[in-house]
Amino acid sequence: MAQAHSKSIVLGITGGIAAYKAAELTRLLVKAGYAVQVVMTGAAAHFVGAATLQALSGKPVLTQLWDSAAGNGMTHIDLSRAADVILIAPASANFLAKLAHGLADDLLSTLCLARNCPLAVAPAMNREMWDKPATQRNLAQLRQDGIAVFGPASGEQACGELGMGRMLEAETLLIELDALFQPKRLAGKRVLVTAGPTYEPIDPVRGITNRSSGKMGYAVARAAWEAGAEVILITGPTALTPPPNVRVIQVTTAQEMRDAVMREIKRSAIFISVAAVADYRVAQAAQQKMKKRDTAPTLTLVLNPDILAEVAALPKPPFCVGFAAETEKITAHAKTKRAQKSIPLIVANRVQDAVGQDESELILIGAHGMQTLARAEKLILARTLIEHIASLL
Repeated sequence: MAQAHSKSIVLGITGGIAAYKAAELTRLLVKAGYAVQVVMTGAAAHFVGAATLQALSGKPVLTQLWDSAAGNGMTHIDLSRAADVILIAPASANFLAKLAHGLADDLLSTLCLARNCPLAVAPAMNREMWDKPATQRNLAQLRQDGIAVFGPASGEQACGELGMGRMLEAETLLIELDALFQPKRLAGKRVLVTAGPTYEPIDPVRGITNRSSGKMGYAVARAAWEAGAEVILITGPTALTPPPNVRVIQVTTAQEMRDAVMREIKRSAIFISVAAVADYRVAQAAQQKMKKRDTAPTLTLVLNPDILAEVAALPKPPFCVGFAAETEKITAHAKTKRAQKSIPLIVANRVQDAVGQDESELILIGAHGMQTLARAEKLILARTLIEHIASLL
C-alpha cells in the first residue's frame, strides 16, 4: 500500500495497447493522494478514451500543444512547473527515442524537455522492439540523463509473443514512484534481510511454525531498496508479494535460512534479522504421515541455529540489527537479547499488537539509549528504521 501524500504528478500516456493500464494507474495514484494531470499523445487516444481518464483524475485530459484555452500559451511550461514528477506510462519505443534525442513536437514531449522536476518512464513495446540496439542505446542515454526507467517486465504480450516489453502493473509502478521521493541514504550498500516464519516439519503434512506474517520484514526490505541499497530478502513461507528490484531467496526451515544467510553475508554491509525463526525443530521428522493413535506421540525437540548470533560473532561482521518480539517485559527482554548477541541495535515490539497486523509500534534500543516509534503502518516504521540505521553508520 502506497503512503498517502499530496504530491502532483503529470501522467503521460503514449500510443500502445498497455495504455489501458493507465486507467488503473490513475485510480491508484489518486487513492494514494497524488494530484494527477493526464497528458495524452495523439496515438494514445487510439487506445484509451480521454473521458475515462478525466473521470478518474478529476481533471480535463490535455492533448494539444496549441491549446487556445491556455491564456499564456505556455501549457508545457505551466504543467512541468506545477508537477513534482512526470511519469510516462506506457512509454513507447518511439517516445523513448524522442526523449533520448531531445525532440519536442507535441505537448507531452515538449513539457518533458521543458521540465524542472524528475522524469520517469515505464517502457511498453513488443519484445523485438525492446531488443533492438537502437532502443537499448536510447535507454542507456535516458539513464545517463538521470531519467528513471521502471521495468519493463517479461511475459505474454498482446501480440501473443513472450518476452521483455510488458509494462509493469499499476501497483508496481506506484511502488517505484514512491521510491523516487525517498532519500538514498544507503546507496552503494548491500543489505541482507530475513523475514517471515520458518516451518519445521514433524512429518510430511505437519510441522512447527509461528504466526509471523512477514509484513515487517518485507517492509524493511522495501525501505532499504528505496534508500538505494542492493537488497537480498531471505524469506520463510508467506503470502506476500516481495517488493520490486529485490533479490528473493525462498526457504522453509531455520537451517535452510541459516545456510542462505551464511552464503550471502560476506558481501553484505548490513544484516537485518526480522524473521521469526523457530527456536526448536523435531530431532527426527517422520518420513511418512504419522497416524492418529489413542495416545499422543512424544516429540523430541532440538535447538535450531541462532542465525543472528552466528553472524554477529563473525571476525568481520556486518552492522547487525535484531528484532525482539515479546509478550511482556518488552524493553528488559530486548536489552538482554541485544547484550547476549553483542549487536549494535535491536528493535522490540509487542507480539499481541504486531503479529499479522498492518501497523505496529517499535522501540529502537542501541548503545546510546532508546527511541520509541509510535504506532504506524509498517512501511512508515521501516523507513524510519532504515533512516536510523543510516545515521548510525
